[in-house]
Amino acid sequence: PAVTLARARELRAEAKTLLAEGIDPSAHAKAEKAAQAAINEHTFAKIAAELIDKQRKEGKAKTTIKKKEWLLEMANAAFGDRPITAITAAEILEPLRDVESKGNYETAKRLRSTVGQVFRYAIATARAENDPTYGLRGALIAPKVSHMAAVTDWKGFGDLVRAIWGYEGGSPSTRAALKLMALLYTRPGELRLALWEEFDLDRAVWTIPAARTKMRREHQKPLPPLAVDILKALKKETGSNYRAFPSSIARDKPISENTLNQALRRMGFDKHEHTSHGFRASASSLLNESGRWNADAIEAELGHVGADEVRRAYHRSRYWDERVRMADWWAAKIKGEISTEHG
Repeated sequence: PAVTLARARELRAEAKTLLAEGIDPSAHAKAEKAAQAAINEHTFAKIAAELIDKQRKEGKAKTTIKKKEWLLEMANAAFGDRPITAITAAEILEPLRDVESKGNYETAKRLRSTVGQVFRYAIATARAENDPTYGLRGALIAPKVSHMAAVTDWKGFGDLVRAIWGYEGGSPSTRAALKLMALLYTRPGELRLALWEEFDLDRAVWTIPAARTKMRREHQKPLPPLAVDILKALKKETGSNYRAFPSSIARDKPISENTLNQALRRMGFDKHEHTSHGFRASASSLLNESGRWNADAIEAELGHVGADEVRRAYHRSRYWDERVRMADWWAAKIKGEISTEHG
């Protein structure tokens, strides 16, 4: 567009000032143009893609990367082609409100967090000076916390077990405990506090003492071969003859439930999606949904047996063989899910 007379005067005045300071106006204009081009080149989408590539090379779980890419697609649709330094808090708030308006409060929270990670990466690589998401922290509706959050569909459960079997962080106790939580779906405390004396690996049976069960009654669990293999490898790795899941900090103490939940977080599973207690709901839903197993056998396996002693004994004897078959079937399903990525 044509330059107005007033703007031409301003430019001439700026050139005179630059000359007075010993600066070549044309060289200065070129440098300014190059700087602006660099700013325009550093779009949000470009920096976000760089961050994802960095995290992939750092060995972040595939599930985590997939989730971040999905969230960043929403952000890119709103302001991906904008220079990162030009994006305002108001622009970021718009897609967050769109997600929130659908009742997806947790997704909105994670979207804000992921966008913030891109800005902080841009700051660390000298392409931005501030993170506008910081000021949006109180703007969103806080999602309701569920301590029993669980993945209850096969696709989600497949992603979960693949992430667990591919997880290389944490201690041997943590990695083995998460695999066994998926395989045996006991209460976290029942597993964490387990002692080696409770496991009969030759008979493939784990006897959980009454003191540690919710029903305050001894509970026996059939162990599929995969669980037996994990336990044998764990004993060799930890060298512990007392606690099955010793803490890496204090070997006489067990790992904590928080340790298990933190590992799930590192794999990309938010506390509103899945917790260490959630494996029970996952198994209950998917076993019932399969239509293969007697509902009472599933309840007996979960340790949900009623108070009546006679009924309890009846359940235990009648459904034991079915529970053994069910444990093997469940382990085979998990192996099938793992092999889709590692096979």
